[in-house]
Amino acid sequence: MDWFFNLATEEQEFVKRFILASGSLKELAREYEVSYPTVRVRVDKIIEKIRLIDHNKDSFEINIMQMVIDDKLALDVAKEIIRKYRESIDE
Repeated sequence: MDWFFNLATEEQEFVKRFILASGSLKELAREYEVSYPTVRVRVDKIIEKIRLIDHNKDSFEINIMQMVIDDKLALDVAKEIIRKYRESIDE
């Protein structure tokens, strides 16, 4: 269950509310007073973070890719940072 503890606090709360809403995205949209597509995008981002955490055990790389998922860093820049990071480890 490491993936849960690697989510931000607000993401953990979102997952909790999702479960309490019996998995209803429509119910969550009502609770958060946002549209269904907005909730769907948030769920998709959390899914991507969970997959990333499950497949990658390097916390540096996880943090970089989470920045991409959160639209804080461009994907091409993230790939270059990770490539250089891996090169520095191999030296």
